[in-house]
This record gives sequence, C-alpha cells and structure tokens, in this order.
Amino acid sequence: KHALPRNMRATTDVAEAIKGAQYAVHAVPVQATRKFLEGIRDLLPADVPIVCLSKGLEVGTGLLMSELIPSALEREQPAVFISGPSFAKEVVQNRPTVVVCACADPALGAEVQELFSCSTMRVNTTSDVVGVEICGALKNVLAIAAGIVEGLDLGSNSMAALIAQGCSEIRWLAEKMGAQPTTVSGLSGLGDIMLT
Repeated sequence: KHALPRNMRATTDVAEAIKGAQYAVHAVPVQATRKFLEGIRDLLPADVPIVCLSKGLEVGTGLLMSELIPSALEREQPAVFISGPSFAKEVVQNRPTVVVCACADPALGAEVQELFSCSTMRVNTTSDVVGVEICGALKNVLAIAAGIVEGLDLGSNSMAALIAQGCSEIRWLAEKMGAQPTTVSGLSGLGDIMLT
C-alpha cells in the first residue's frame, strides 16, 4: 500500500474531481471509456485537457483513444497521451522512469511534460500520437505471445524471433496508419514491449 501525496486526495465524486481542474487525468480502461466519458460530457469543460494514460483499441470500433475521446464527448477536446515503460509500483517508489508524452499541440505537450517531470520521472515529447497509441495497444498482444513461448518452454531463440518479428509487424502497421517508424524503436514501442 502507498499513501497519496499530501497535495492529493481521492474522491469517487466526478463532479467534485473535475470542478476547477486544469487537467483531467484519464486512466479508465479503454473498454469502459466511452460510457464513462459520455457520463461526464456535461461536467468536463471543453478546454480542460485530458491527460490519457489508457492504452488500447475499443472493441467493435477499433478506435484509438485519440479517436474515442472526441467520439464519446461529441466534440474536440485537447488531449495528451502518455505511454512508455512504467510500472506504477516503481513510479510511486520513486524509481527512475522515462515515458513519452504524445500530443498534436507542441505547447500542450510541453506543459504536460513539465507537469509530470521530476527528479525521478523524465517525460519526453512527440507529436506522433498514432505511433505512441498503436504501440501501446499492440505491445500487449506481443506480451501474450511471449508468455505462450515462455510457458511452452520454446527457448530463447523463439523468444528473440517472436519479439523481432512482432516489432517489425507493429512498425509496419503503425507506418500504414501514419506513425513515424522511429516511434516503434522508442520508449512507447520497444521500451514498453521490453517491460511488458
């Protein structure tokens, strides 16, 4: 168990949490996001940026979070997407961590970078929202396959081949979706794949 910092308190009242907020940190599972955001649409001011920590594709629509957020809110909303190799337990233990903040708006990306950075947390920025999101979604598929390889005791050769081919296929798909190829070899791609 970990105590919340002194300047933070927990609440289950969404209206109370949003009132006066400068940013809204969104860590709701992707499959529950649409219903959640539809429920707070009228409470969340249209100018409050969402800092999205959720990773994945919505089942049924295939939407990334950058597409799901405006779809559920029925409007454009400023948003930033944080991803990368970061186990929450290690973050709260103040172990050195580096993540990437993806945002189409460089000024907002820089704001969130400053907000989340500290002596044990480095936040890099990129404008490659699609690349960061697709890597965050597909690394879990690769992680499941790696677990199967390990569970069947297929060996290190098989594991290395799986990871190399998996990264190659993620890069191929990410590029077809408009991502920068370097994103796959960065924190949100290879970094997160290695951690997961």
